Amino acid sequence: MTRSLRTPSWRKTAAAGLALCLGVLPLLPRNAEAQGIPLIRDTEIEGLLNDYARPIFKAAGLGSGRVAVRIVNNEAFNAFVVDGRSVYIHTGALLQAQTPNEVIGVLAHEAGHIAGGHMAALRARISKDQTRALLAQILGIGLMVAGGVAGGDSGRDLGGAGQSVLSGGNELIMRGLTAERRSQESAADQAGLSYLNTTQQSGRGMLATFERFAGQELFSDQYKDPFARTHPVATDRLARLRELAESSPYFGKADTPDLQLRHDMMRAKLSGYIEGPQTVFNRYPASDQSLPARYARAVARFRMGGSGSLEAALAEADQLIASSPSNPYFWELKGDFQQKAGRPADAIPTLRKALQFAGGDAPLISVQLAQAMIQSKQASLTNDAITILRRAIAREGENAMAYNMLGQAYYDKGMIPQSELARAQGLFYFGALKQAQEFARRAQAGLKPGSPEWVKADDILNFKPQT
Repeated sequence: MTRSLRTPSWRKTAAAGLALCLGVLPLLPRNAEAQGIPLIRDTEIEGLLNDYARPIFKAAGLGSGRVAVRIVNNEAFNAFVVDGRSVYIHTGALLQAQTPNEVIGVLAHEAGHIAGGHMAALRARISKDQTRALLAQILGIGLMVAGGVAGGDSGRDLGGAGQSVLSGGNELIMRGLTAERRSQESAADQAGLSYLNTTQQSGRGMLATFERFAGQELFSDQYKDPFARTHPVATDRLARLRELAESSPYFGKADTPDLQLRHDMMRAKLSGYIEGPQTVFNRYPASDQSLPARYARAVARFRMGGSGSLEAALAEADQLIASSPSNPYFWELKGDFQQKAGRPADAIPTLRKALQFAGGDAPLISVQLAQAMIQSKQASLTNDAITILRRAIAREGENAMAYNMLGQAYYDKGMIPQSELARAQGLFYFGALKQAQEFARRAQAGLKPGSPEWVKADDILNFKPQT
């Protein structure tokens, strides 16, 4: 951490919050993870999405590692961007997308928004037209989108509030915004299709996604899927999109069987961990002996709880491992079952295997392994846990869980100032700035003034959130 502390990604999202209103975005709360936008992380799924996105982002000129794909735990089909650093995609979109190409098409479209500078253009428009009416209209659209993300009765209330705001205000300003929105969406379509052509991939998935939502144009915003609200599909736009997609020499190109299997495994894993066990068993009945079906049922079996569920789930995990002994995610699955069942000592060798087969470079698996070591209360493993956590942090500098686990490991060794500093860093990257500064203040009192650790604590104490 340098003397000039970098703003956490969620804070940059917050800074862009109001600017999320023209179909590029829903209205995000200040702290995406802690205040209503539940982000989930998984090594296997993130690896697949990065493989989908990498060639697209390269074709878009976005550079290696500049843009991350983040997963929002929400059952609605939606994807959006809020700045130039992240593309957010809902678990609902991943579960509903039948093929890799459908997800790739969505990512290509969102990359078009980033490469086109649409968020910056929107911010410039707002700063140029600083009127109460404009901000009211923007807030109205933001409320409707936020309502769609929230779901349930509260979502409908928000949507209604947004519609009420839109019923008044400056119609001329809104017409200009709407025209700009349509222009941006059309530009993102064409850019996305160009990226697909450059990478020799089909535009069929993108076309299928927008065709799926085109029929919702007749619905009120209250009943539309969030994706339909933030990506309005006019008839002429859809016709142009279809023309461009079908004219590509790669339109008939299908996903490879290996990529389709990885996609199906992702959907099975999400179903197992997110959907109710009975829903999973209905979606993947016992008669389905495919690898994805067995994967989903193993997770659902564990989540059922009750007598015998753990042993049955472990047995299914062992069968998966036997079918593919070098698959790191099957070992990770078993270790997850063991750890969550209160058997951290059993999980340690299992998670070591997962990390080994992942090539030793899987920060999330590393953190879980270190957590199992700490939970096992084996003092001989504490130094190993600290080493593993430091490596994970070197790889992912904003991993709040890694810092929190490091704080616990230091506490177990009696290194209290170091423990409080690690806790402060974890709280900072989680978004709890006030609590982070309290721990940083306590850490500084026990650290040598001017030392690197003291400076890190001072950075947190003097951090001022961007407005």
